[in-house]
Amino acid sequence: MLTLVYGGAGSGKSALAEKICCALPGRRVYLATMQVRDAESLARVDKHRRQRDGLGFHTVERACGLTGTVLLPGDNILLEDLANLLANEMFSENGGGEAAVREGIRHLARSSAHLTIVTNEVFTGGTAYGEDTLRYMKSLAALNRSFAAQADLVVEAVCGLPNLLKGALPW
Repeated sequence: MLTLVYGGAGSGKSALAEKICCALPGRRVYLATMQVRDAESLARVDKHRRQRDGLGFHTVERACGLTGTVLLPGDNILLEDLANLLANEMFSENGGGEAAVREGIRHLARSSAHLTIVTNEVFTGGTAYGEDTLRYMKSLAALNRSFAAQADLVVEAVCGLPNLLKGALPW
């Protein structure tokens, strides 16, 4: 089963994705993609760690190359998040671009019982972006559309509340 949880910054999408995962069977695996580069990113990682404390998640840190992730067949995976993963794959020296993201997601979906992908809404901000940023935004939009089409459940997080777009919530 594939779930896509979509929302803007501070929308509550991570907490919603955790709630979905906790309602499903299997070993809970939190697949963290953020590369800690500064105090701000460290604070975000710490916030997410505290948020899922006591929820039974096994954390795996993987910034790129998801096809190398070893999982158990019944795993219930929460990928946090697609936007970070894409940025890592597009702009890191060892990254494989959008194609690597797609192949990595296929690997996770084949290797697990349930995959929940958290992704960001980044398309309602400014109007003037550089070429690399526009390329990134277009790739993220394409990935979001593709995974939404494939997903059994698509939920938009709005003010911490689920706006159901496709499928049924597991509670």
